Amino acid sequence: MQIKALKFGGSSLADAEQFKKVANIVKAEDSRRYVVVSAPGKRFDGDTKITDMLYEAYAIAEAGDDMSDVFAKIRGRFESIITGLGLDLDLSRDFDKISSAFYHHPGRDYAASRGEYLNGKIFAAYIGYDFIEPAKYIFFKEDGTFDSERTNDVLSAVLSEHEHAVLPGFYGSMPNGTIKTFSRGGSDITGSIVARAAKADLYENWTDVSGFLMADPRVVQNPRPIDEITYRELRELSYMGAGVLHEDAIFPVRAAGIPINIRNTNRPEDRGTMIVPRSDYYNYETIITGIAGKKGLSVINIEKDMMNSEIGFGRKVLEVLEDHGISFEHLPSGIDTMGVVVSNSEIADKSELIIKDITKSVHPDHISIEDGLALIAVVGRGMISAKGTAGRVFRAAAAKGVNIRMIDQGSSEINIIIGVDESDYVRAIEAIYEEFVK
Repeated sequence: MQIKALKFGGSSLADAEQFKKVANIVKAEDSRRYVVVSAPGKRFDGDTKITDMLYEAYAIAEAGDDMSDVFAKIRGRFESIITGLGLDLDLSRDFDKISSAFYHHPGRDYAASRGEYLNGKIFAAYIGYDFIEPAKYIFFKEDGTFDSERTNDVLSAVLSEHEHAVLPGFYGSMPNGTIKTFSRGGSDITGSIVARAAKADLYENWTDVSGFLMADPRVVQNPRPIDEITYRELRELSYMGAGVLHEDAIFPVRAAGIPINIRNTNRPEDRGTMIVPRSDYYNYETIITGIAGKKGLSVINIEKDMMNSEIGFGRKVLEVLEDHGISFEHLPSGIDTMGVVVSNSEIADKSELIIKDITKSVHPDHISIEDGLALIAVVGRGMISAKGTAGRVFRAAAAKGVNIRMIDQGSSEINIIIGVDESDYVRAIEAIYEEFVK
């Protein structure tokens, strides 16, 4: 029988009514055997996530003050879910244990993880699945990095003993037994870990949107959804700031070749977006898969005759940035020119010193730093087979009066990156989208 691992985000489990939707989704298919849950999210605009409330309560307790009012609200949220589901479930001992622990300062990670822990116990009781405590089977090393192989071996053995199970997302444990949370995309990562350990055929990631969109809806009105995207395309779009899964969240399933299906809890009939290891299919009408971009960038322009014949020139420039703790975004270059794109925030107070140090290191003919740059990535596996894609990007931008300041195309041929003035950012994305999506 096919095996599916599922993860539900905070908005999907914000209250009792959302719990019921999630339970119906899980029970709709026998293959949906392992469920990872987040802490309750916002129920409405202006509401507060449980995790934020836990952080607040812990901060008060850590300061030596009385957190009882805040903790009572946290307890009330969970008890309202239990009551709304008609469950005969008493979590008083858990609430008392957590409350007492806060005053003994077990750490912010412990505090943050309790939302997932409590939600996991409630959902397991409601749906009738076994509850698995991830702190016993998801491990971090002494240096705080995730111990993927040990976790996979131990968790695989445990899951094989449970036909159906619910696991809280977001956390595991350190070698000394203390709780450790994942730094970003926590429950997404747990879902991916569980999918790999269960040898799942599919990892369903349920949230409040029906998959990924071809462009930022804050920039492009009603952008088309993406039906299918490869891991490589996902990485390109994610790096450029698209609101997609972070690389850390997909690495376990990517390594195992397990596809991911992004689905909408509130519209379960929607197909969502499939994230696959590889695909020869693409939309012949649009050619591209998606457009993403980021603002707040600067470019360090370096010119020097015969730069290309000077061994170690680029290394020396990057060593200067490394010495200042600055990472680079892109390196567009020519025979006698080199550009280094960096974040404005990273060089804000260091511009003059960076110019001085690069000058001392490589003795350029000219060096300057230009601010106000934005990068836009046009991504798609279909671009490899379609002639003239780059030309269409440039013509579309030019037709809207957008001046392209930088061009960069990776050797993989699945992305074209252009640099434009920040003031042209929205206009450029709109123009490119209109060119490819009729």
